[in-house]
Amino acid sequence: MNRQHGQAEAEAEDLGDVFLDESDIIQEIPIDEEDLPDADDEQGSDAEDVDEADDSMHIFTGHSGELYTVACSPTDATLVATGGGDDRGFMWRIGQGDWAFELQGHKDSVSSLAFSGDGQLLASGSFDGTVSVWDTSSQSLKCTFDGPGSGIEWVKWHPRGHLVLAGSEDCTVWMWNADKGAYLNMFSGHASSVTCGDFTPDGKTICTGSDDATLRIWNPKNSENIHLVRGHPYHTDGLTCMAISPDSTVVLTGSKDHNVHMVNITSGKVVSSLIAHTDSVECVAFSQSGPWAATGSLDQKLIVWDLQHASPRNSFLHEDGVICLSWLGTSRYIATGCVDGKIRVWDSLSGEETAVRTFSGHSDAIQSLSVSANCDFLVSVSLDGTARVFEIDEFK
Repeated sequence: MNRQHGQAEAEAEDLGDVFLDESDIIQEIPIDEEDLPDADDEQGSDAEDVDEADDSMHIFTGHSGELYTVACSPTDATLVATGGGDDRGFMWRIGQGDWAFELQGHKDSVSSLAFSGDGQLLASGSFDGTVSVWDTSSQSLKCTFDGPGSGIEWVKWHPRGHLVLAGSEDCTVWMWNADKGAYLNMFSGHASSVTCGDFTPDGKTICTGSDDATLRIWNPKNSENIHLVRGHPYHTDGLTCMAISPDSTVVLTGSKDHNVHMVNITSGKVVSSLIAHTDSVECVAFSQSGPWAATGSLDQKLIVWDLQHASPRNSFLHEDGVICLSWLGTSRYIATGCVDGKIRVWDSLSGEETAVRTFSGHSDAIQSLSVSANCDFLVSVSLDGTARVFEIDEFK
């Protein structure tokens, strides 16, 4: 402490309260009391500047780290599962803030979650290389599968049974029977992390995409690799996402190379290339009601494609990169989750350039979106550590 300053402070303490002498006053300025802002008003306006509007109807705050994945039950409109970087997963209910069941036991981030088609089971995949299967009615652990030598990238269920499929960072894909707690098959061939994959909706085939820029099509029964899709005119960089058409005939894949390709599953041939994005394609999804698909990219665009002509039907510009998307209800509206923490709803038919609705509430990038079984709610998870529920029944 400055010695002089300390001395002055000590003297002031000795004097007790210090008052100004009348002769010290240079000028008096009269103030009208009514001109002064109310203390409450001032605080209120500052608080509004700092806290943006929150449009969510329910916030789940059970996690203590970034959130990566969310899944809504296909049969129970209020049941949701979330997982994240705190090595924890939870099952919880929309509108019931006092109920949550923790998916305990993972030793690394919970990276992926999926409910079985009948809603009876929930699979949680983790970067610890394990997949746990939970009984949703008894809220109990049914079984845990290991085998992959590295983190789980995604988990999916067979459309009509309790077979669970998982892709790993160690280049392999694994399939287990959850009812019997048994290993079934391992699919080996990719040369890098298996970033996306799924059963076809008819359950007869498996498609997997990798950071090695290839797509592989497999026979689930004997793990035979039916087709390997690579090289021109296919992707030149790692695959990031995929979607399989409702009729199980084509698979759509997005890549870090900015492009989207459509591959015929039976022939293994590229049937069309959707070229319009200028940055990594992060999400793709087929419309359930027509020959349309939606793609989202870090180039800040959502593009709706006319698949019959392999051409963009509409393009919607965002303020930041698009990370995830979901068709809502009847497939007219599309929700996008963005790097700026906003969720935007777009009308795919009208092609209006502005979002029909923007949902605020998150303070960091949205990582995943899921729609409730009755299409009344959209649930989002973000790097801000929260899951939020938004009402979307108007977009059915």
